[in-house]
Amino acid sequence: MFYEDDDLLLLSGIQHFAFCRRQWALAYIEQQWEENLLTFGGRDLHERADDPFFTEARGTVLVTRSLPIVSYKLGLYGVADVVEFHRNENGVRLKGRPGRWRPYPVEYKYGKPKPDDRDIVQLCAQGICLEEMFRTSVARGDMFYGRIRRRQRIDFDDELRQRVMELALEMHRLFDEGITPLPEHTKSCKSCSLVEICLPHMSKRRSVRRYFDDALRELR
Repeated sequence: MFYEDDDLLLLSGIQHFAFCRRQWALAYIEQQWEENLLTFGGRDLHERADDPFFTEARGTVLVTRSLPIVSYKLGLYGVADVVEFHRNENGVRLKGRPGRWRPYPVEYKYGKPKPDDRDIVQLCAQGICLEEMFRTSVARGDMFYGRIRRRQRIDFDDELRQRVMELALEMHRLFDEGITPLPEHTKSCKSCSLVEICLPHMSKRRSVRRYFDDALRELR
């Protein structure tokens, strides 16, 4: 199955979707967003890394920033923070560059490695985009975390690729149906920038309808 241009969703959303489907729906379906310290720090780090006209040669490595990427198989598009092209005899030809080169995605995050897979599914999705665009294989990439100031290598194995495919498929299903999942209160809600919009604390106590009904009764 391949998607058309009009069906493409933002690749950056897969990270939010893996973290919390409701957060993703509020931001990408309902277009609601609130910024907190974590999202501001992440945006600032991206802005300092992003320069769409920058390509730097470092010996056998070319570094390109803000590279537009797309996968019609996943139905996702976006911009990769940094893509390194490593000289490799099994790589691809690049216009204006001698030799062959293998793309290698590097994703920048403000904080530190997460206990779940929300970051690495985004990186793997970028790798799948690069494979499709350059018609080559991309076996791994790096996460760079601003808090610890070092890279973490991620292998794009079959299990991770399948996880990305399943997440992308579910994203399209919910987007097409316009579904925003109900809130589920977890400890991760404390760091979510949409917590005041989401109102997850109501999920354990009472429905939103009952909340407003009770509030109205108190005013009478």
